[in-house]
Amino acid sequence: MRNIEELSRFCKEKGFIFPNSEIYGGFAGFFDFGPLGADLKKNIKDNWWKTFVQDRQDILGIDGTLITHPKVWQASGHVENFADIVLTCAKCKYKTRADHFLEDQLKEHFDGMKARRINELIESHKLVCPMCKGSWEPATDFNLMFQTNVGPAVSKSSTAYLRPETAQLMFTNFKLVFDTSRCKLPFGIAQMGKAFRNEISPRDFLFRSREFDLMEIEFFTHPDKANECPYFDGIKKRSILTLTEQDQHENQEPKERTFAEIATLTTRWHVYWISECLQWFLDLGIRKENLRLRQHKKDELAHYAGACFDIEYKFPFGWKEIHGNADRRQYDLNQHIKISGKDLSIFDEESKQKVVPYVASEPAQGVDRAFLAFLLDAYNDDKERGNIVLKLHPRLSPIKVGVFPLVNKLEDKAKEVYELLRKTFPTQYDRSGSVGRRYARADELGTPYCVTIDFESLDDQCVTVRDRDTTGQVRVAIKDLKSTLQALLRQEVQQGVPPQRFK
Repeated sequence: MRNIEELSRFCKEKGFIFPNSEIYGGFAGFFDFGPLGADLKKNIKDNWWKTFVQDRQDILGIDGTLITHPKVWQASGHVENFADIVLTCAKCKYKTRADHFLEDQLKEHFDGMKARRINELIESHKLVCPMCKGSWEPATDFNLMFQTNVGPAVSKSSTAYLRPETAQLMFTNFKLVFDTSRCKLPFGIAQMGKAFRNEISPRDFLFRSREFDLMEIEFFTHPDKANECPYFDGIKKRSILTLTEQDQHENQEPKERTFAEIATLTTRWHVYWISECLQWFLDLGIRKENLRLRQHKKDELAHYAGACFDIEYKFPFGWKEIHGNADRRQYDLNQHIKISGKDLSIFDEESKQKVVPYVASEPAQGVDRAFLAFLLDAYNDDKERGNIVLKLHPRLSPIKVGVFPLVNKLEDKAKEVYELLRKTFPTQYDRSGSVGRRYARADELGTPYCVTIDFESLDDQCVTVRDRDTTGQVRVAIKDLKSTLQALLRQEVQQGVPPQRFK
């Protein structure tokens, strides 16, 4: 993939992503998911929910509202702290996000830098507006939350906010979840859904938009047991390219480190969850060489975090975050206790203590960024075939099976096969053009298997099944077709097992 614009065009042409309100000139930072994109996005969310909620006994799911009491955001610190720094041109009034502007100009990371230091850098490097070459006004904070009003009258008391994250309702509902589920520490609460951020300068397609979906977990432990993870031995030998805080201060390149080494930088529960979330990306086909871990420097840590690591993906525009994982400590629960006046502590049966639980890990990631990474990693411009081959993991592929009659005279038999499969697999029927062209179209949509009905099918009751990645073909009896496809797809969804494709 040469650049993100190429992927954007591909997504529009194939029905994955459309610009929002295009007939009115578009609306920056907002995107609509087309027929294929909607299914791919749902597959990502469904797989995440199954992996981290349904397949585990220590995670419980909730679904909170998009708008909640404004005091929630006061307690969390979002009203005061959830801001980026904006630069405004004194001449043409062009606005841009300060850290992104500095990164583009000076080719370094400036996450978490304060306005005063940004102003000093702009002055010392004599940086000017890219639009008109004018000088910049002093950098200022810009709160990213979208405001709205609740009720028939617009006033200060009616002000509310669209949620900028899904985490807070997991804290405000924490005691209710604990009491009604009869769970014990350690355990987690998960939520996925829409979030909204009024980005100063949305860019890079889906990577930085103003409306997106999040998938988050808050994992609660006893405050004295954040380092007591029973699963740690199972993951400690895994390794990943890691950029530590020290590496960044010393301008060193990232190094391959085991999770046992990474555990010297934070708690074992924190490291365990980072490892599990990294494995989720790997199991769904992201190549390991395109992933790395980056530790947040102390001066860029969020106000609630004791430590934080990002899983970064190698995008065409550089290494960027696709997953953030913070140790949130007891910050949020203590804040809500303080502001609401309600007791959110619990009685821990094992220690026989009343405690405010400790959030040892907060796995958090955007669905849209994961969507973008999966597409980029799957996108192959196959010169031999002369078309794009979208090598999506079958768990994610919007269409699992394509059914093709060799010629239109075989349509009755082909429709019979299509009806056999369509209620079991997301199946597409295609009768238009040569079989080669139909294979190419299926490749571009990420369809892992295609079934072709030919004249021999009328005699031997068999069909040809073609593999997307290898182009290998096998002959399968129609009576065995459903079970064969189920086996082919099932063998590729075993955790940690690479796909076994036929030649």
